[in-house]
Amino acid sequence: MSIVVTGATGHLGRHVLEQLLEKVPADRITAVVRDEARAADLAERGVRLAVADYNSPETFGSVFSAGDKVLLISGNEFDKGRVGQHKAVIAAAKAAGVALLAYTSAPGSLTAALADDHRGTEEALLASGVPYVLLRNGWYHENYTENLAPVLEHGAVVQAAGEGRISSASRADYAAAAVAVLTGEGHENKTYELGGDEAWSFAEYAAELSRQTGKDIAYNPVPVETYAGILAGAGLPGPLATILAGVDSSIEKGELVVSTGDLSRLAGRPTTPLADAIAAAVKG
Repeated sequence: MSIVVTGATGHLGRHVLEQLLEKVPADRITAVVRDEARAADLAERGVRLAVADYNSPETFGSVFSAGDKVLLISGNEFDKGRVGQHKAVIAAAKAAGVALLAYTSAPGSLTAALADDHRGTEEALLASGVPYVLLRNGWYHENYTENLAPVLEHGAVVQAAGEGRISSASRADYAAAAVAVLTGEGHENKTYELGGDEAWSFAEYAAELSRQTGKDIAYNPVPVETYAGILAGAGLPGPLATILAGVDSSIEKGELVVSTGDLSRLAGRPTTPLADAIAAAVKG
């Protein structure tokens, strides 16, 4: 039996693998990757590698074994039919007789188009009969802190979220919750709504950026259509720009405020404050 992590070399997957290695022997971990070369360091540490691609269902035929615990990290190819990709993984897991399949989903309160693929995957997973865990991950700090250059250059945080608030957390926080589920007991057929301990607004985000950088950073709210145009102008494909701008509309409605406390409970510690994520990004 193994703990199997798909998308293992992605941003979230890397955090999950690092934290798993602190808790279980490397030979009990299988990292599912598309490119073995990107996971060479994991193999050197004793992690087993399995090469498979969400776009090639047949490659998952021998990835799973009976009794495995699996983390299905949602794909990020919005134009490749993510529900179909995920269904292929679920079918392979069911055929193998895995003990548990945890899926990184989106908050149940989120109505933006971004959530559609997650809801479709959840339905497929529940219909499969495979013991499941829905890890409904909220927004990541890194969605904002990883791309500070234009914000600092223009002295403005531009979003279409009005005065809406976000319960974001770090990728490491969400990884800790996943690891707790994969290494713990009693999580079968549970749904966890995950978000940071403290919600914040973009005005507060701009103020914290100003404090830490010594620059005068303002928050400039714009209409959703304007923001979609800005994202498209920055190089994002039009459909993806529309989807991401739609998330801001949901933020304005309060749909990314998650107050369950599930994330800090699973992680066994408070979630990472936004100010800490900003500090790391500014130093980096």
